[in-house]
Amino acid sequence: MGSAKKFNLERSLSELEELVEELESGDLPLDKAMKKFEAGIKLTRGCQAALKEAEQKVEILLKSAGDEQLEDFEIED
Repeated sequence: MGSAKKFNLERSLSELEELVEELESGDLPLDKAMKKFEAGIKLTRGCQAALKEAEQKVEILLKSAGDEQLEDFEIED
C-alpha cells in the first residue's frame, strides 16, 4: 500500500477474526454490530489488496525466473 503506514496482513486477519466472533455472538446492539461490520469490510478490502499485491510480485518473480516448469504444491495429511 502506498501510505506511510505499512499494511500488516497478519494483524488485520487477526482483527477480522475477532470481529467475526463478536458479530456471530449476537450480543451486540444493532448500531455497534453495523460499525463492526463496516470495520470488517474495510479490513477485508485491505487484506484483498495486500494479497493481490503479493500475487503480482510472485508473478513478476516467476516471469523473471524464466520458463521453469512449476509443480502443484500438495499438503500431506
